[in-house]
Amino acid sequence: MNKERLVAFTDAVLAIIMTILVLELEKPEHISWQGFWDLRMNFLAYTISFFWLGTMWVNMHHSWDGVKQINNKLVWISILLLFFASFFPYVTSIVASDFYNPVGQAVYGIVVLLVTFTNVWMYDELAKMPIHHDEDQKIIVSHNDKVMALDIIIKVIGLLLTLTLLPSAMMWSVFITALVLIIPRSIKD
Repeated sequence: MNKERLVAFTDAVLAIIMTILVLELEKPEHISWQGFWDLRMNFLAYTISFFWLGTMWVNMHHSWDGVKQINNKLVWISILLLFFASFFPYVTSIVASDFYNPVGQAVYGIVVLLVTFTNVWMYDELAKMPIHHDEDQKIIVSHNDKVMALDIIIKVIGLLLTLTLLPSAMMWSVFITALVLIIPRSIKD
């Protein structure tokens, strides 16, 4: 199967998810600077989710760039990835409405980890595609595995901290992994 249809579908679904994300932002009770300031955690949750989804999109395009043909397994992994990602507007709105709620943060974290694990599975499947067997691609895949392992460790620690000591740790772990691991890697490539 040609990859172009799946890439276009993925782009469309992610664009819809990101649009719904902004539509879920609360409006201030009173249109004033204080009204907007009161919603600062809503904007923070939105910003972290938006850029996390954006970096996922950028990294997917880098990874898919050299692929000419895809298989059915990769199609279904991508659909599963989009299914989990489609929960972002929902869980972001939950976190935005009560940023320091450990249950809301934990549910957000579970969605983040499901998307992350599915991403890892997708990258592993992409590495099996014939175009990925040259030396440069093997180095990229190996480096990606190390970055993703560290990414998962930080997010799991964030989830554990959310459930035990610091309710907002999950959102901060997503922010830290995006800022330190994912975005810099996207900019370099």
